[in-house]
Amino acid sequence: MTQTILVVDDQSHIRFLLEKVLEPLRREGVLVVTAVNGFDALKLAEILRPQLIFLDVLLPKLDGFEVCRRIKQNQGMTDTYVAFVTAKGEEGDVEEGLAVGGDRYITKPFDPDAILKLALEVLHLSLSPMPEPPF
Repeated sequence: MTQTILVVDDQSHIRFLLEKVLEPLRREGVLVVTAVNGFDALKLAEILRPQLIFLDVLLPKLDGFEVCRRIKQNQGMTDTYVAFVTAKGEEGDVEEGLAVGGDRYITKPFDPDAILKLALEVLHLSLSPMPEPPF
């Protein structure tokens, strides 16, 4: 079974950055899929059953808190790891994110190395060493 990461953010530059950060995992066979709004995120999560979701809070159509709540209430996805990656960093936001089932709450701007490390931990992977250049 292919391991899957779902990246959900309405800002294209954030999706692009997260995809670049996760590129080493793609080389290891991990599927990285993106969504731009809450409804699409729920549909993709239902179909793909990702092991990890990087989820923004401020999304069109359905906010990230509600997306997380619905994912965690779905019997087949209670073990899905949800990491909020958002600009909403007030204490009440963090508390709400964890209360709806979020496993981690990361505020923007985020550390790309921490994102990759979290993904490796959640998926129980280690990266293959890069081959040495031939010169």
